[in-house]
Parts: sequence; C-alpha cells; structure tokens
Amino acid sequence: MTPQLDMLTTIKTILLDEWFLLDTWIVVTAALAAMGCAIPGTFLVLRRQSMMGDALTHTVLPGIVGAFIISHAMKTSGWFAATGGEQPYAFDAITYTMMFVGAVAIGALTAVLSEWVQRQGRVESSAALGIVYTSLFAVGLLMIRLFADSVHIDPDCVLYGSVETVWVTGDGVPRAALASGGALVLNTLLVVAFFKELRVSTFDPDLAISLGINSTAIHYGLMAITAVTAVAAFESVGNILVIAMLIVPPATAHLLTDRLWLLIVLSVTVAAASAWLGHAFALILPTLLLTPFADAPLLRSVNITSLDASTAGMMATTSGLLFLLALLLGPRHGLVIRRLHRGFLAIRIAAEDLLGVIYRNQEDPETVNPAILTDRSLTRRLAVWWLRRRGLVTGSSTSPVLTSSGHASARQLVRAHRLWESYMAHHFNVPADHLHEMAHRVEHFLDPELRDQIAEELDGPQRDPHGREIPLDEPD
Repeated sequence: MTPQLDMLTTIKTILLDEWFLLDTWIVVTAALAAMGCAIPGTFLVLRRQSMMGDALTHTVLPGIVGAFIISHAMKTSGWFAATGGEQPYAFDAITYTMMFVGAVAIGALTAVLSEWVQRQGRVESSAALGIVYTSLFAVGLLMIRLFADSVHIDPDCVLYGSVETVWVTGDGVPRAALASGGALVLNTLLVVAFFKELRVSTFDPDLAISLGINSTAIHYGLMAITAVTAVAAFESVGNILVIAMLIVPPATAHLLTDRLWLLIVLSVTVAAASAWLGHAFALILPTLLLTPFADAPLLRSVNITSLDASTAGMMATTSGLLFLLALLLGPRHGLVIRRLHRGFLAIRIAAEDLLGVIYRNQEDPETVNPAILTDRSLTRRLAVWWLRRRGLVTGSSTSPVLTSSGHASARQLVRAHRLWESYMAHHFNVPADHLHEMAHRVEHFLDPELRDQIAEELDGPQRDPHGREIPLDEPD
C-alpha cells in the first residue's frame, strides 16, 4: 500500500470507524457556541467595535468568578442542603442565573466605564477600553487565584475551555450544549425582532436618532447580549477562544458579502464549519504529522493513532484558515481575485489601446510610432490574443489586422478619445499637449450614453482640438 493510500485509510478510520457519540456532542456543542457568538459579533465588526468584543470576553470574568463565589457561599451556609446524597437542581439553576446576571451587569459596566474614562481622562476610545478591560480582567484573574481552591474553579477550564468533556456523564443533552443553544436561539430572536433598529443604528446612528431609535439603548443591549453569549460559551470553548468565535467568522463573512442578512447567515455558517473542521483536524492532524516519524526512537512506544489535539484550539486555527481563504479568494475583496481582475483589466486596456493604434495607423500612418506596431512584449501578445478571441483582429501578433467588428470597436474608442479631448479643451484651461494623455486614460470608460451626452453638450463637434476628425457612431 502506498503512503498516500495508507494515510487516507488512517483518516477514514479516525473520522468514520472511530467517531463516537461523544465526538458528535463535541461538534454540536462547539458549533452552537460558535454560532451564538457569531451573531452579536457580526454587529461588533460592522460597528468597528471588535475590540469591545475582546474586552467583554475578558471583563465578564470577574462576574463569573463572583457568581461562583457567592453560590458556593450560599451552599456552604446551608441554603442548598443535600437531599439523598445529591445536590438539588436548584443549586445549578441559581448558579447559572447568577452568572448571566453578572455577565449582563459587567457588560453594561464595561461600556459605561469606557465612555466615562474617555470623557474624564480625555483619551481616545480604544485607550479607554484598554484601561477598563485589562483592569477588570486582572481583577477576575486575582479572584481566581484567591478563591480557586475553595470554589474549585479550574483556571485552564475558564481560559481555554473543556469542550472534550461536555458529555462525560453519557446521559442526555450536555448542559453546555443547552446553554450555548439557548444563547443562539435568544440572539436569533433578538436580531429578527430588532433587525431594522440594529441595521439603522449600526450604519447611521444619526439617522437612527432622527427616526426615534434609541442608539444608546441598542449599544448597551448589544454589549449585554454579547456578555451573556460569552458566558454561555465559556464552559465549552473558554474565555480566550470565545474571542476568535466572536470576531473571526463575521470578519470572514464580511470579505464575502456586503448584504447584512447574508452576512449574518455566512457568519453563522463559517462558525459552524470552524467547529466541525476544528474537531476533525484535532483528531487527524497529530496522526498525519507524526506518521512519517513513527520509527523514531521517541515514538516507537506511542500509539500515534490515539493522539489528538485541543478541539477549542483547532477551532480557532480553522476559523483563521477560513478567514485566510476568504482574504485570498473572496469574490469581491479577495487579494487573488482582485489581482486577477486587475490583470484582466490591464489586458483589456492594452487590447483597446492596440485597436486605437491600428485605427490611427490606417487613418494617418505618420501619427503612429512604428515601434508600437512591432512590439513583441508579453502584454502585446496577450492583447492580440484577447482581441483575436473576440473576433476583432486577424493575423499574427506582430501584424494584426482589424476585422469589420474590430474596425467598429476601434472607431468608438477613437471617438471617445477625441470627444474627451474636446470636452477638456472646452471646459478647462488645459494645454493642448496634455489633452492626449488625459483622454488616453478616460477613453476606456466612456460608454455610448456618456459619449452621446458629451457630443450633445458640445453641439456635435466634427474635429478635436488637434484638428483630427471625430468618427461618427454609425459605420461609414
């Protein structure tokens, strides 16, 4: 068996034969958490408040720790007496309720304190936000350090998540999935109910105020719901990785579309894809990377196929890779696509320039530099290829000849050039030796309607400022 087939067999074994119900719940829980974060994250990205999302995922930490401390104090004080050797369900319900209340309070407090520091300290908004969120996050870390032993808070779990253990009981729906799913449903309902208000206040706050929409309330509401979503996702992906799920999927979707409703849908889709691919990569990448080194002394006693990576970490990595793909291959803003569009535009302009040169050479050979007609550069060859495919020229790349349709296209191009020279000379005090270069740039973008408008405004000129005939629209 070849190494390629052996590797494919290994991937199939891991993803199909060794895929258990736990893996399904891991993906479902992670996807719900990521999708829930992507919805408020979309509006944070559009409002250029991505840093606020980062801040909220840190500043809610003291609220969460405080909720644990208070609930633990209530438990030890006898508020929740053990029944039958088990703690009553009311204890968990109260703890979660306090966590969400604390998140909402801290989220609103973050926004209020940031604005207060900005006004009183006379600093820019990003500096004020940095001061507030680093301070509150430091308070949260200090609380973890001081009370971790008594309240049993695992710092690694809080910061990095524990999505791999969401179904440790093996019974029923994981609590983290219910929390993240509830946040997703809540965010979806709020966006549907307040879509118009969110859209107007996001893109034009002044218009929102004139329409009677309270932009301040929308802002604080967005901060509060972001904080609640972050708390719901903490148990699965942790504090730090919530940042990636909150910002990266919306940023990826923003590279793919400018329509708000489609942007939200794509954000949620990218978030779900990041969760599934992240867990799949966490299972297969360690095996794929270490298989070539299986005979190394340090790995001989290790079962490579049993190794895996952190799902939450691979989720963040995968979302970054999807962002990179969108950045490179996005249909409108992708770097590669934009380069291709620029390349095609350069070829089109070079081809149209060649049409104009051939037309002017037929009109008056003395006005054309012979070196242009014998050019053998790559751009020239590509221009001739483009014209030949469109049926505008025949002949070799060094001696192209206009076809009838090519002659008509060249006529319109020269007409646009000379009309623009006439327009500039009529309306602006431009030296005659500067007109050609200006018209040479504009001629490629004058459509028939605009050419007719220019000709009508200039009373149908027959010659340009240099005395050359302006071709008519109709063939001779």
